[in-house]
Amino acid sequence: MNYELKPIASIRTDFPTKFGVPRQSGLVKGLKGRIVFEPEYRDPEALRGLEGFSHIWLLWDFSEARATYSKFKPTVRPPRLGGNQRMGVWATRSPFRPNHIGLSSVRILSIDLHTPDGPIIEVEGADLMDGTPIFDIKPYLAFTDSHPDATGGFTKETLESEISTDSKHYTFNSKLLEAFDSERLVALREILASDPRPHYHDDSDRVYAFEFAGKEIKFRVKNGEVEAWI
Repeated sequence: MNYELKPIASIRTDFPTKFGVPRQSGLVKGLKGRIVFEPEYRDPEALRGLEGFSHIWLLWDFSEARATYSKFKPTVRPPRLGGNQRMGVWATRSPFRPNHIGLSSVRILSIDLHTPDGPIIEVEGADLMDGTPIFDIKPYLAFTDSHPDATGGFTKETLESEISTDSKHYTFNSKLLEAFDSERLVALREILASDPRPHYHDDSDRVYAFEFAGKEIKFRVKNGEVEAWI
């Protein structure tokens, strides 16, 4: 039996490439995104009642991973474990899995039912690249979806970043400061605080770069201090 998934929407974000995208949804709360529905799903009636929820689940396509996934591999190397330890693929959120389905929980900021592009949902806390296809949207239900006593397996050893979110630990050059409004500067600091570098890289002289909101952001980290520029 063959199964077919049709994208119902796509998301517009400030990330045209994978590097720099937060590793999990909600990790960088200041990041915003706009969910734009495909023409056949632009019926405002489909969103009736959604305004009563604060968060939604997004089921989406790891579209950029498809070209590099050839056959099933039972284990992967999570970057946060240094790239040297293998874990079972079902114990990770790796994009390299048979069906390439991602899952994210995001907060609803606003719903505009009548725009030139149909209904638009603005969200924050997304961990998706610009243009990522979305297969489904479901409301987040705190009474069933939240499990405060849940354990985090091997991830509990990788949650802490050496980089503080305190602005005094960041040096942004004048061009960068002039390029973004205050909201995007806060989001950028949160992105850098989450440390997008591969976990096994700790070279204080190495310069990293990623695309964000139409600009190439370059940065390096030394002793928890971040220098960034464009």
